[in-house]
Amino acid sequence: MRYVFFITIIVLLQLFSLGAAVSLQWWIQPWATQVLQATLFVVVFIISNGLLLLSVSKLLANSYRWVSGWMLVMHFIMLTAALTGLVYGGYWLVSMLLDSPINNLEMVELGLRAFALFVFVGLFIHALYSAYIPVVRKLTINIDKPMQGQLRIAVASDLHLGRLFGTRAIDRLHGLVSQSQADILLMPGDIMDDNTQAFSAYNMAANLAELCHSLPYGVYATLGNHDLYGHEKPITHSLRSAGVQLLNDEVLCIAHQGQPIWLVGRFDNHKRPRAATTELLAQVNTAEPVILLDHRPSDITEHSKLPIDLQLSGHTHNGQIFPANFIVNAINRLGYGYEAIGRGHFVVSSGYGFWGIPFRLGSRSEIWLITLTGKGAEPASILRS
Repeated sequence: MRYVFFITIIVLLQLFSLGAAVSLQWWIQPWATQVLQATLFVVVFIISNGLLLLSVSKLLANSYRWVSGWMLVMHFIMLTAALTGLVYGGYWLVSMLLDSPINNLEMVELGLRAFALFVFVGLFIHALYSAYIPVVRKLTINIDKPMQGQLRIAVASDLHLGRLFGTRAIDRLHGLVSQSQADILLMPGDIMDDNTQAFSAYNMAANLAELCHSLPYGVYATLGNHDLYGHEKPITHSLRSAGVQLLNDEVLCIAHQGQPIWLVGRFDNHKRPRAATTELLAQVNTAEPVILLDHRPSDITEHSKLPIDLQLSGHTHNGQIFPANFIVNAINRLGYGYEAIGRGHFVVSSGYGFWGIPFRLGSRSEIWLITLTGKGAEPASILRS
Protein backbone atom coordinates (compact mmCIF):
# COMPACT_ATOMS: atom_id res chain seq x y z
CA MET A 1 0.00 0.00 0.00
CA ARG A 2 2.86 2.38 0.83
CA TYR A 3 4.45 1.81 -2.59
CA VAL A 4 1.12 2.43 -4.32
CA PHE A 5 0.83 5.72 -2.40
CA PHE A 6 4.31 6.88 -3.43
CA ILE A 7 3.78 5.90 -7.06
CA THR A 8 0.47 7.78 -7.08
CA ILE A 9 2.15 10.91 -5.67
CA ILE A 10 4.95 10.74 -8.26
CA VAL A 11 2.49 10.34 -11.15
CA LEU A 12 0.27 13.16 -9.87
CA LEU A 13 3.28 15.42 -9.44
CA GLN A 14 4.33 14.89 -13.07
CA LEU A 15 0.77 15.49 -14.34
CA PHE A 16 0.43 18.62 -12.23
CA SER A 17 3.81 19.83 -13.51
CA LEU A 18 2.80 19.28 -17.13
CA GLY A 19 -0.52 21.10 -16.68
CA ALA A 20 1.04 24.00 -14.78
CA ALA A 21 3.93 24.38 -17.25
CA VAL A 22 1.62 24.49 -20.28
CA SER A 23 -0.67 26.99 -18.52
CA LEU A 24 2.25 29.25 -17.59
CA GLN A 25 3.60 29.08 -21.14
CA TRP A 26 0.26 30.35 -22.42
CA TRP A 27 0.20 33.16 -19.86
CA ILE A 28 3.66 34.55 -20.71
CA GLN A 29 3.41 33.91 -24.47
CA PRO A 30 2.87 37.58 -25.52
CA TRP A 31 6.04 38.72 -23.75
CA ALA A 32 8.38 35.70 -23.86
CA THR A 33 10.53 34.13 -26.52
CA GLN A 34 10.28 30.43 -27.32
CA VAL A 35 13.55 29.87 -25.46
CA LEU A 36 12.13 31.49 -22.31
CA GLN A 37 8.94 29.44 -22.60
CA ALA A 38 10.95 26.24 -22.92
CA THR A 39 13.10 27.25 -19.96
CA LEU A 40 10.00 27.86 -17.84
CA PHE A 41 8.68 24.43 -18.81
CA VAL A 42 11.90 22.76 -17.61
CA VAL A 43 12.06 24.85 -14.41
CA VAL A 44 8.60 23.70 -13.32
CA PHE A 45 9.67 20.05 -13.57
CA ILE A 46 12.97 20.77 -11.81
CA ILE A 47 11.15 22.35 -8.87
CA SER A 48 8.64 19.51 -8.64
CA ASN A 49 11.12 16.68 -8.76
CA GLY A 50 13.70 18.55 -6.68
CA LEU A 51 11.18 18.94 -3.86
CA LEU A 52 10.23 15.29 -4.26
CA LEU A 53 13.86 14.18 -3.90
CA LEU A 54 14.40 16.42 -0.87
CA SER A 55 11.27 14.95 0.69
CA VAL A 56 12.28 11.33 0.06
CA SER A 57 15.84 11.95 1.31
CA LYS A 58 14.46 13.85 4.36
CA LEU A 59 16.96 16.66 3.78
CA LEU A 60 14.21 19.29 3.96
CA ALA A 61 12.37 19.97 7.22
CA ASN A 62 8.58 19.73 6.91
CA SER A 63 9.10 18.54 3.34
CA TYR A 64 5.48 17.38 3.02
CA ARG A 65 4.34 21.00 3.48
CA TRP A 66 6.64 22.19 0.70
CA VAL A 67 5.54 19.46 -1.69
CA SER A 68 1.87 20.02 -0.79
CA GLY A 69 2.27 23.78 -1.17
CA TRP A 70 3.89 23.48 -4.58
CA MET A 71 1.22 21.05 -5.75
CA LEU A 72 -1.42 23.52 -4.55
CA VAL A 73 0.19 26.34 -6.57
CA MET A 74 0.20 24.16 -9.67
CA HIS A 75 -3.37 23.04 -9.00
CA PHE A 76 -4.53 26.65 -8.77
CA ILE A 77 -2.65 27.48 -11.98
CA MET A 78 -4.51 24.69 -13.78
CA LEU A 79 -7.87 25.67 -12.28
CA THR A 80 -7.21 29.23 -13.42
CA ALA A 81 -6.43 28.03 -16.93
CA ALA A 82 -9.60 25.92 -17.01
CA LEU A 83 -11.81 28.81 -15.86
CA THR A 84 -10.14 31.19 -18.31
CA GLY A 85 -10.68 28.68 -21.12
CA LEU A 86 -14.37 28.43 -20.21
CA VAL A 87 -14.71 32.23 -20.28
CA TYR A 88 -13.00 32.46 -23.66
CA GLY A 89 -15.04 29.55 -25.02
CA GLY A 90 -18.26 31.21 -23.87
CA TYR A 91 -17.22 34.53 -25.42
CA TRP A 92 -16.36 32.81 -28.70
CA LEU A 93 -19.65 30.86 -28.72
CA VAL A 94 -21.73 33.99 -28.14
CA SER A 95 -19.85 35.78 -30.91
CA MET A 96 -20.58 32.91 -33.30
CA LEU A 97 -24.27 32.79 -32.40
CA LEU A 98 -24.59 36.53 -32.89
CA ASP A 99 -22.60 36.29 -36.14
CA SER A 100 -20.25 38.92 -34.73
CA PRO A 101 -16.58 38.16 -35.40
CA ILE A 102 -14.09 38.79 -32.59
CA ASN A 103 -12.37 42.10 -33.24
CA ASN A 104 -9.04 43.16 -31.77
CA LEU A 105 -7.99 39.63 -30.80
CA GLU A 106 -4.83 40.96 -29.13
CA MET A 107 -6.82 42.99 -26.60
CA VAL A 108 -9.09 40.02 -25.92
CA GLU A 109 -6.08 37.82 -25.15
CA LEU A 110 -4.58 40.46 -22.83
CA GLY A 111 -7.93 40.73 -21.08
CA LEU A 112 -8.01 36.97 -20.62
CA ARG A 113 -4.54 37.04 -19.06
CA ALA A 114 -5.62 39.81 -16.68
CA PHE A 115 -8.68 37.73 -15.80
CA ALA A 116 -6.46 34.70 -15.19
CA LEU A 117 -4.25 36.67 -12.78
CA PHE A 118 -7.34 37.90 -10.92
CA VAL A 119 -8.72 34.34 -10.62
CA PHE A 120 -5.37 32.93 -9.42
CA VAL A 121 -5.02 35.52 -6.65
CA GLY A 122 -8.71 35.15 -5.78
CA LEU A 123 -8.37 31.40 -5.36
CA PHE A 124 -5.55 31.87 -2.86
CA ILE A 125 -7.43 34.48 -0.84
CA HIS A 126 -10.61 32.40 -0.78
CA ALA A 127 -8.76 29.20 0.16
CA LEU A 128 -6.87 30.94 2.97
CA TYR A 129 -10.10 32.48 4.29
CA SER A 130 -11.88 29.12 4.21
CA ALA A 131 -9.08 27.53 6.24
CA TYR A 132 -8.86 30.12 9.00
CA ILE A 133 -12.38 31.56 9.33
CA PRO A 134 -14.73 28.83 10.58
CA VAL A 135 -18.45 28.53 10.11
CA VAL A 136 -20.87 27.11 12.69
CA ARG A 137 -23.14 24.33 11.37
CA LYS A 138 -26.28 24.07 13.48
CA LEU A 139 -28.14 20.80 13.75
CA THR A 140 -31.07 19.62 15.89
CA ILE A 141 -31.44 15.88 16.43
CA ASN A 142 -34.31 14.11 18.15
CA ILE A 143 -33.36 10.60 19.27
CA ASP A 144 -35.80 7.77 19.90
CA LYS A 145 -35.05 7.55 23.63
CA PRO A 146 -36.34 9.43 26.66
CA MET A 147 -34.15 12.41 27.49
CA GLN A 148 -34.50 15.31 29.87
CA GLY A 149 -34.21 18.74 28.26
CA GLN A 150 -31.66 19.56 25.57
CA LEU A 151 -27.94 18.86 25.41
CA ARG A 152 -26.02 21.41 23.33
CA ILE A 153 -22.97 19.68 21.87
CA ALA A 154 -20.14 21.55 20.17
CA VAL A 155 -18.07 19.37 17.82
CA ALA A 156 -14.58 20.28 16.61
CA SER A 157 -12.63 17.57 14.84
CA ASP A 158 -9.21 17.64 13.19
CA LEU A 159 -7.69 20.68 14.89
CA HIS A 160 -4.16 19.67 13.86
CA LEU A 161 -2.67 22.03 16.42
CA GLY A 162 0.79 23.08 15.27
CA ARG A 163 2.84 26.01 14.06
CA LEU A 164 0.26 27.17 11.53
CA PHE A 165 -2.80 26.61 13.72
CA GLY A 166 -2.38 27.31 17.41
CA THR A 167 -3.28 29.66 20.24
CA ARG A 168 -5.45 32.01 18.18
CA ALA A 169 -7.38 29.07 16.79
CA ILE A 170 -7.99 27.71 20.30
CA ASP A 171 -9.14 31.14 21.50
CA ARG A 172 -11.44 31.47 18.48
CA LEU A 173 -12.90 28.05 19.27
CA HIS A 174 -13.37 29.17 22.87
CA GLY A 175 -15.30 32.20 21.65
CA LEU A 176 -17.48 30.17 19.30
CA VAL A 177 -18.52 27.56 21.89
CA SER A 178 -19.17 30.27 24.48
CA GLN A 179 -21.26 32.27 22.03
CA SER A 180 -23.19 29.12 21.13
CA GLN A 181 -23.79 28.37 24.84
CA ALA A 182 -22.60 24.81 24.36
CA ASP A 183 -22.79 22.41 27.31
CA ILE A 184 -19.96 20.17 26.13
CA LEU A 185 -17.23 20.06 23.48
CA LEU A 186 -16.44 16.79 21.72
CA MET A 187 -13.30 16.41 19.58
CA PRO A 188 -13.19 13.17 17.52
CA GLY A 189 -9.49 12.90 16.73
CA ASP A 190 -6.43 14.54 15.15
CA ILE A 191 -6.07 17.08 17.91
CA MET A 192 -2.34 17.57 17.27
CA ASP A 193 -0.40 17.87 14.04
CA ASP A 194 1.74 14.73 14.59
CA ASN A 195 3.60 15.89 17.75
CA THR A 196 3.61 18.34 20.67
CA GLN A 197 6.55 20.54 19.65
CA ALA A 198 4.54 23.62 18.67
CA PHE A 199 1.94 22.92 21.38
CA SER A 200 4.68 23.19 24.02
CA ALA A 201 6.69 25.95 22.34
CA TYR A 202 3.71 28.32 22.13
CA ASN A 203 2.20 27.30 25.50
CA MET A 204 -1.10 26.28 23.93
CA ALA A 205 -1.93 24.29 27.08
CA ALA A 206 -2.94 27.47 28.90
CA ASN A 207 -5.41 28.44 26.16
CA LEU A 208 -6.76 24.91 25.93
CA ALA A 209 -7.20 24.74 29.72
CA GLU A 210 -9.28 27.94 29.66
CA LEU A 211 -11.47 26.41 26.96
CA CYS A 212 -11.95 23.20 28.98
CA HIS A 213 -12.90 25.07 32.15
CA SER A 214 -15.42 27.25 30.31
CA LEU A 215 -17.80 24.39 29.42
CA PRO A 216 -20.30 23.04 31.98
CA TYR A 217 -19.50 19.39 31.15
CA GLY A 218 -15.95 19.93 29.88
CA VAL A 219 -14.10 18.67 26.79
CA TYR A 220 -13.87 15.05 25.66
CA ALA A 221 -11.75 13.68 22.82
CA THR A 222 -10.43 10.61 21.08
CA LEU A 223 -7.11 10.23 19.30
CA GLY A 224 -6.91 10.25 15.51
CA ASN A 225 -4.28 8.87 13.18
CA HIS A 226 -2.09 12.00 13.41
CA ASP A 227 -2.12 11.69 17.20
CA LEU A 228 -0.73 8.17 16.90
CA TYR A 229 2.26 8.70 14.57
CA GLY A 230 4.89 7.93 17.22
CA HIS A 231 3.92 10.61 19.75
CA GLU A 232 0.86 9.10 21.39
CA LYS A 233 2.22 9.34 24.96
CA PRO A 234 3.30 13.01 24.93
CA ILE A 235 0.11 14.01 23.10
CA THR A 236 -2.00 12.10 25.62
CA HIS A 237 -0.14 13.68 28.54
CA SER A 238 -0.38 17.20 27.09
CA LEU A 239 -4.12 16.95 26.44
CA ARG A 240 -4.95 15.47 29.82
CA SER A 241 -2.78 18.03 31.60
CA ALA A 242 -4.77 20.80 29.90
CA GLY A 243 -8.05 19.29 31.10
CA VAL A 244 -9.18 17.33 28.03
CA GLN A 245 -10.75 14.01 29.04
CA LEU A 246 -9.58 11.36 26.58
CA LEU A 247 -11.69 8.33 25.71
CA ASN A 248 -9.20 5.83 24.31
CA ASP A 249 -11.31 2.72 23.71
CA GLU A 250 -13.26 3.75 26.80
CA VAL A 251 -16.78 4.61 27.89
CA LEU A 252 -17.92 7.29 30.31
CA CYS A 253 -21.28 8.25 31.73
CA ILE A 254 -22.13 11.90 32.35
CA ALA A 255 -25.23 13.18 34.09
CA HIS A 256 -27.36 15.70 32.24
CA GLN A 257 -30.28 17.10 34.22
CA GLY A 258 -30.17 13.99 36.37
CA GLN A 259 -30.16 11.57 33.45
CA PRO A 260 -27.23 9.39 32.27
CA ILE A 261 -25.74 10.04 28.83
CA TRP A 262 -23.04 7.67 27.62
CA LEU A 263 -19.91 8.80 25.80
CA VAL A 264 -18.02 6.11 23.90
CA GLY A 265 -14.60 6.83 22.41
CA ARG A 266 -12.60 4.67 19.99
CA PHE A 267 -8.98 4.83 18.98
CA ASP A 268 -8.39 5.52 15.30
CA ASN A 269 -7.90 2.30 13.34
CA HIS A 270 -4.21 3.20 13.02
CA LYS A 271 -4.00 1.82 16.56
CA ARG A 272 -3.50 -1.94 16.68
CA PRO A 273 -5.19 -3.60 18.39
CA ARG A 274 -8.23 -1.51 19.22
CA ALA A 275 -11.49 -2.46 20.83
CA ALA A 276 -14.46 -3.38 18.69
CA THR A 277 -17.45 -1.07 19.00
CA THR A 278 -19.57 -3.98 20.23
CA GLU A 279 -17.09 -4.58 23.09
CA LEU A 280 -17.41 -0.96 24.19
CA LEU A 281 -21.21 -0.99 23.92
CA ALA A 282 -21.29 -4.06 26.18
CA GLN A 283 -20.20 -1.69 28.98
CA VAL A 284 -23.08 0.71 28.27
CA ASN A 285 -26.78 0.80 29.13
CA THR A 286 -28.01 1.20 25.56
CA ALA A 287 -31.53 2.04 26.74
CA GLU A 288 -30.01 5.45 27.56
CA PRO A 289 -28.58 7.99 25.07
CA VAL A 290 -25.27 6.86 23.52
CA ILE A 291 -22.81 9.18 21.71
CA LEU A 292 -19.85 7.64 19.88
CA LEU A 293 -16.64 9.45 18.96
CA ASP A 294 -14.92 7.58 16.12
CA HIS A 295 -12.29 9.50 14.16
CA ARG A 296 -12.83 7.83 10.79
CA PRO A 297 -16.29 7.40 9.27
CA SER A 298 -15.31 4.05 7.77
CA ASP A 299 -17.55 1.92 10.03
CA ILE A 300 -20.76 3.91 9.67
CA THR A 301 -22.66 1.13 7.87
CA GLU A 302 -21.89 -1.36 10.67
CA HIS A 303 -22.59 1.21 13.39
CA SER A 304 -25.98 2.07 11.87
CA LYS A 305 -27.15 -1.38 12.99
CA LEU A 306 -26.01 -0.88 16.60
CA PRO A 307 -27.76 1.00 19.43
CA ILE A 308 -25.77 4.20 18.85
CA ASP A 309 -27.81 7.40 18.84
CA LEU A 310 -25.17 9.81 17.54
CA GLN A 311 -21.78 9.18 15.96
CA LEU A 312 -19.29 12.03 15.51
CA SER A 313 -16.38 11.65 13.08
CA GLY A 314 -13.92 13.70 11.06
CA HIS A 315 -10.74 12.66 9.24
CA THR A 316 -11.93 13.32 5.68
CA HIS A 317 -11.63 17.14 5.83
CA ASN A 318 -14.32 17.02 3.13
CA GLY A 319 -11.37 16.59 0.79
CA GLN A 320 -9.88 19.94 1.93
CA ILE A 321 -8.98 20.90 -1.66
CA PHE A 322 -11.38 20.52 -4.61
CA PRO A 323 -11.95 18.07 -6.29
CA ALA A 324 -10.84 15.72 -3.48
CA ASN A 325 -14.24 16.23 -1.81
CA PHE A 326 -15.78 14.10 -4.57
CA ILE A 327 -13.25 11.35 -3.84
CA VAL A 328 -13.90 11.17 -0.07
CA ASN A 329 -17.64 11.06 -0.69
CA ALA A 330 -17.19 8.29 -3.25
CA ILE A 331 -15.18 6.02 -0.93
CA ASN A 332 -17.21 6.59 2.26
CA ARG A 333 -20.85 5.82 3.08
CA LEU A 334 -20.91 9.37 4.46
CA GLY A 335 -17.84 11.41 3.57
CA TYR A 336 -19.13 14.69 4.92
CA GLY A 337 -22.20 16.18 6.58
CA TYR A 338 -25.19 14.74 8.43
CA GLU A 339 -27.42 11.77 7.73
CA ALA A 340 -29.80 9.59 9.70
CA ILE A 341 -28.88 6.02 8.83
CA GLY A 342 -30.48 2.91 10.27
CA ARG A 343 -30.79 3.22 14.03
CA GLY A 344 -28.64 6.31 14.49
CA HIS A 345 -27.62 9.78 13.45
CA PHE A 346 -24.18 10.41 11.91
CA VAL A 347 -22.14 13.59 11.56
CA VAL A 348 -18.84 13.76 9.66
CA SER A 349 -17.14 17.13 10.05
CA SER A 350 -14.72 18.70 7.57
CA GLY A 351 -12.68 19.73 10.60
CA TYR A 352 -11.86 22.88 12.49
CA GLY A 353 -8.23 22.97 11.34
CA PHE A 354 -6.42 21.70 8.26
CA TRP A 355 -3.68 19.29 7.30
CA GLY A 356 -0.34 20.31 5.81
CA ILE A 357 -1.03 23.71 4.30
CA PRO A 358 -3.46 26.44 5.44
CA PHE A 359 -5.79 26.32 2.46
CA ARG A 360 -9.27 24.94 1.80
CA LEU A 361 -11.11 24.96 -1.52
CA GLY A 362 -14.50 23.32 -1.81
CA SER A 363 -14.48 22.77 1.97
CA ARG A 364 -14.62 25.03 5.01
CA SER A 365 -13.20 25.16 8.50
CA GLU A 366 -16.12 24.51 10.82
CA ILE A 367 -17.58 23.46 14.11
CA TRP A 368 -20.94 21.79 14.58
CA LEU A 369 -23.44 22.84 17.23
CA ILE A 370 -25.78 19.90 17.78
CA THR A 371 -28.86 20.27 19.96
CA LEU A 372 -29.73 16.76 21.14
CA THR A 373 -33.26 16.08 22.35
CA GLY A 374 -35.29 12.98 23.20
CA LYS A 375 -38.79 11.63 22.71
CA GLY A 376 -41.51 14.22 22.45
CA ALA A 377 -39.25 16.88 20.85
CA GLU A 378 -39.38 18.28 17.32
CA PRO A 379 -38.13 16.13 14.38
CA ALA A 380 -34.52 16.41 13.27
CA SER A 381 -33.66 19.44 11.19
CA ILE A 382 -30.55 21.15 9.86
CA LEU A 383 -29.87 24.86 10.06
CA ARG A 384 -26.71 26.19 8.43
CA SER A 385 -25.11 29.55 9.04
